[in-house]
Order: sequence, then C-alpha cells, then structure tokens
Amino acid sequence: MLKVKAVVAVDGFAPAMVKTVDVSSSGICIMSADPIQVGANAQLRFDLFVDGGMTTIDVRCRATYCILSHGDFKVGFNFLNLNLSGMTQLAKFMK
Repeated sequence: MLKVKAVVAVDGFAPAMVKTVDVSSSGICIMSADPIQVGANAQLRFDLFVDGGMTTIDVRCRATYCILSHGDFKVGFNFLNLNLSGMTQLAKFMK
C-alpha cells in the first residue's frame, strides 16, 4: 500500500496531480479525477520514504486499466524501463 501525492503526465495532456493507492515492483495504481485511456503512455513521478529519507521515482508507464471507483478513476499502470536506482528503491520500500 502506498498513499502519496503524485504527478502523472499522459502523453498529449497537461500534468495532473493524483494520489497513489498501491505500488509493486512492476507497476502502480493511482486515483485520478479524470479517466485515462487504457494503453496510454505517461510519465509518473512520486516519492517514497526509504532508509530514513525521501526518494523520487520518475518513470515512464502505460495504463492497463481504468475503472470508476467512488467518484474518481482507479488507474493501473505498468512501469516501462524503470531504471536500476528506481528498482532498488522500490525493493527497499516493499521489504
């Protein structure tokens, strides 16, 4: 479970503030006020608290689902080409 603010910039659209719901080594789920097209590519940035400090994950991702949930849209993303540093920080966070 990961509940932090994040910024998502879907290709062709302005960046938007969203909230994260959950994260794994291969993807993330967010809550968005607007729907995001399944298959859309985006840049996603969020912070993790790891080893006593904040670290920023900035990653390309692709939307895999988008469902209406309690007035917002729950959107799942798969990470695309997450760098080694990001993988390491996620692994530490999930321990």
